[in-house]
Amino acid sequence: MTEASDKAGAIDVLVVDDDFMVARVHRAFVERVEPFRVVGTAHTGEQAVEAVDELRPDLVLLDLYLPDLFGLDVIPRLRTAGHDCDVMVISAATEADTVRGAVRRGVVDYLLKPFEFEELRLRLERYAAQRGRLLTTVVRGQADVDRVLAGAFVPAPAHTLPKGMSVETAELVERALREAEGTLSATECAALTGVSRVSARRYLEYFHGTGSAEVSLRYGATGRPERRYAWRA
Repeated sequence: MTEASDKAGAIDVLVVDDDFMVARVHRAFVERVEPFRVVGTAHTGEQAVEAVDELRPDLVLLDLYLPDLFGLDVIPRLRTAGHDCDVMVISAATEADTVRGAVRRGVVDYLLKPFEFEELRLRLERYAAQRGRLLTTVVRGQADVDRVLAGAFVPAPAHTLPKGMSVETAELVERALREAEGTLSATECAALTGVSRVSARRYLEYFHGTGSAEVSLRYGATGRPERRYAWRA
């Protein structure tokens, strides 16, 4: 674990994963996204609880398959200890009961392994935007309360796209999805819009994250399943 240093405006992150190499990769990913910084890593549930006590992170990236505790059982221990840090699950667990349990425990997001950097960056940027809204909102009445609650589940409008994304490209990708007969892969979307496959994937994941697009998996003979996207009618 490393000590946190003062840095105004930073969002401090604790990376929790039982695999040392995976934790290192996730750490590198997070440190590429502003204003996030990794203040420490942990490889067991007990280490995670101790690290939160010591480092007081704003966000915990939490693996579920830890050697001593199931990851979701770490969350109530943090709350009992008085910690209000947010938790983003990063796991290979796809069981519906596990996902429901994560939602009940108030996780801010749930990202399935394996994933690419762009997928994590999208979720981190979305979290940072929502966190900023929660920290700056002044509640004067019910309308303000409703906006705060809605912000946790409803996508930000087009004019508040995550940093590095443009309205013009978002409109291109949206049009391609709307006009597609069936589903599109990131590669197919890139060919239709003229953007790179990485950029197409980032915008597709953005629309999926906001609820505007749905994702299905197409399994081939070998390798990882292909993610395919469709615009929600």
